[in-house]
Amino acid sequence: MATVFTKIINGEFPGRFVWKDERVVVFLTIEPLAPGHVLVVPREEIEHWIDMPAELSARVFEVAQTVGKAIDAVWNPTKVGVEIVGLDVPHVHVHVFPADNVETFNFANVDRDPAAADLDDAAAKIRAALTEAGHGEFVPES
Repeated sequence: MATVFTKIINGEFPGRFVWKDERVVVFLTIEPLAPGHVLVVPREEIEHWIDMPAELSARVFEVAQTVGKAIDAVWNPTKVGVEIVGLDVPHVHVHVFPADNVETFNFANVDRDPAAADLDDAAAKIRAALTEAGHGEFVPES
């Protein structure tokens, strides 16, 4: 059975994509820790990050770093946070988000009802930063 992330990737469920390539996609989470919180997801369904082939793992983290730099350019946080949890959806996903303090990393603090306009705005800002940084070929319109 396909995961919710596969359904988002396949267009069965909506997603605010900021990156798409043949192996990895990036879209905003619907429960952000901070504005600009994205999920870096391999297209291939793999449940645990330690089970990813080395070359896929390298690509996932390369994209996470690239998108993290865009997030840094947009929000200028103290740090760009990265977390791998994987308990809620059995499909590898790397959380990347602007972080100004340790509380930002606590999933008890997610926004469970963000405004759609705020998510759309964050996605547009990340797409623009990625395009400006020369990654336009991977930046979808939505």
